[in-house]
Amino acid sequence: MKKIQDTDKKPILLKVSVLQPTPVTTAIVPLQPQKEKIISERERLIAQVERINQMAKELEAAILELKAIANTLNTQRRYPLLNKELGKNICQYLAVSVPWVKRKPDESFILTTRRVDLFRAEREAALLAQQLRQQTKKRLASQRHRKNKSGAEADTKRFFKKVLVNKS
Repeated sequence: MKKIQDTDKKPILLKVSVLQPTPVTTAIVPLQPQKEKIISERERLIAQVERINQMAKELEAAILELKAIANTLNTQRRYPLLNKELGKNICQYLAVSVPWVKRKPDESFILTTRRVDLFRAEREAALLAQQLRQQTKKRLASQRHRKNKSGAEADTKRFFKKVLVNKS
């Protein structure tokens, strides 16, 4: 043991060992891609697919909002150019699509586009209006039927009352 003296002149004992070489019995294993890294890259790919599809949804929402704003301007006629030509719309619409990533059955991906349905809201509103009109017609017909039925029953009762009164 070797003595080390510190400033207070107190001895400190430390073990000093001499490094001895150890024999190597195995060869160095060649580097191989780690499974963790492959999984990590696959997860990164899936995350990017989800990000692209989320951005596509946001872009579609922004496009539909643009259309709603334009429709509002068309109905309010506050846009100066529209005051000159009342029948003209502020915005025209052509076929629109957004990028979209699809997952195939074999777990691979395909980058494609998805059509944005600009007129879905109008179709749904027209369909709902038609359904409500049909329900209203059915309800009115049902009410008329009940009224006619109760009216006919009342007429029948009045008739029999008259017959009974006349027989007495």
